Amino acid sequence: MGSATGESKLESPLLSPATASGGGHGEASGQLESILSDESLPWTRRMGAATVVEMRLLVRLAAPAVLVYMINYLMSMSTQIFSGHLGTLELAAASLGNTGIQLGMGSAVETLCGQAYGAHKYDMLGIYLQRSTVLLMATGIPLAVLYAFSRPILVLLGESPEIAAAAAVFVYGLIPQIFAYAANFPIQKFMQAQSIMAPSAYISAATLAVHLVLSYLVVYKFGLGLLGASLMLSVSWWVIVVAQFVYIVTSRRCRLTWTGFSWQAFSGLPSFFKLSLASAVMLCLETWYFQILVLIAGLLKDPELALASLSVCMTISGWVFMISVGFNAAASVRVSNELGAGNPKSAAFSVVVVTVLSFILSVLASVVILLCRDYISYIFTEGEDVSQAVSQLTPLLALTLILNGIQPVLSGVAVGCGWQAFVAYVNVGCYYIVGVPLGCLLGFYFDLGAAGIWSGMIGGTLMQTLILVWVTFRTNWNKEVEEAQKRLNKWEDKSPLLLD
Repeated sequence: MGSATGESKLESPLLSPATASGGGHGEASGQLESILSDESLPWTRRMGAATVVEMRLLVRLAAPAVLVYMINYLMSMSTQIFSGHLGTLELAAASLGNTGIQLGMGSAVETLCGQAYGAHKYDMLGIYLQRSTVLLMATGIPLAVLYAFSRPILVLLGESPEIAAAAAVFVYGLIPQIFAYAANFPIQKFMQAQSIMAPSAYISAATLAVHLVLSYLVVYKFGLGLLGASLMLSVSWWVIVVAQFVYIVTSRRCRLTWTGFSWQAFSGLPSFFKLSLASAVMLCLETWYFQILVLIAGLLKDPELALASLSVCMTISGWVFMISVGFNAAASVRVSNELGAGNPKSAAFSVVVVTVLSFILSVLASVVILLCRDYISYIFTEGEDVSQAVSQLTPLLALTLILNGIQPVLSGVAVGCGWQAFVAYVNVGCYYIVGVPLGCLLGFYFDLGAAGIWSGMIGGTLMQTLILVWVTFRTNWNKEVEEAQKRLNKWEDKSPLLLD
């Protein structure tokens, strides 16, 4: 990959793409490690100087990441709002329709790309991107079959036939979205590992503007209802995927990391699948947890009201949660980059800074939600009974937001370190052995309804958060650097590109 003419620094393999394109991520990262290692400086001065450097790196990563995730979630949220204004039944149906299967297997590419980038093994990022996409597309096929049979599945789970029928119509339009997710997740992680965030934010913002206009026309003017709303959501996701891929192929910033299509994408798939499976279990168990809350609420005495009020709360929670997801991505990139570069102190310090910052923002968001508790449901539906139910659930929503300010960030740290398998076990224990049974006990046996179900599940989240805090606190970061190097040596494929 060396430069034939010597005229362009971009072609030097000793320079990262970010540095070559004008960024100083690698230099700032090295500067952070040297500051933290300088014993001649007083502790307070070291922490102050390190915080300034880390905040500069973090804001550059987290700000556009938060923007991307919030805009992308707004697309789903706006679809639910359009559906909700068709009626309470439609709002409940769209809520169940969004209780879909998320493609968690892409998390493996997040770990590998981040650590490979930190270790300057740039050519492997494109291979990891392609391998992950192949796996996720294959995984999407059985998921599409499940979506196609969503109506009998929902009825089998105990949902009312009316809600199940309406939800199935919504879900049919989401089938193309499965494969858009399969392509989008690896692309996003490929770009995030290189600290390339702004282009995704611009693409998502432009797509959202078009999505809002077309969704309004399709749902209300053309009368396509729930099916039209979900189909427009799928189309918008494919627009984002295509636009981001065009950027990767044409941008000089990705010149070292995207070297063309390769048959290597199909090699080593069983081993890659094994690592990806742990990621899938970790993220799916996490994603499904509060979606199960919505499904269980459909079994309550007044399922339509319970689903409508919970869907409003879950949608708000999900939107604010995107702030934490943005910090999750930033934490994963920072930690994996620093471990790949052999900077244990920088990795540990990044964890502290990103967690504290995310927690502060989540507390502020929960305060705003509590102040607006009596009015916030009218964004989604005009029903006064739904508004009262949402107002009663708002304290639980606020508590969930605060916990979500910590837990997703620590999950991002886990992904950056490659701890997916361990976190999967923690999720099973805390969420499904403690949280769901406790929620069902409070909701049905003690007749506390939706509030009882949610309270029990918050207990599971609290337990999981405390475990992750304890494990992160006790981490030996020097050992994690060694593990990252072993992982990269194992996954590096030195065979030449076969397809350009």
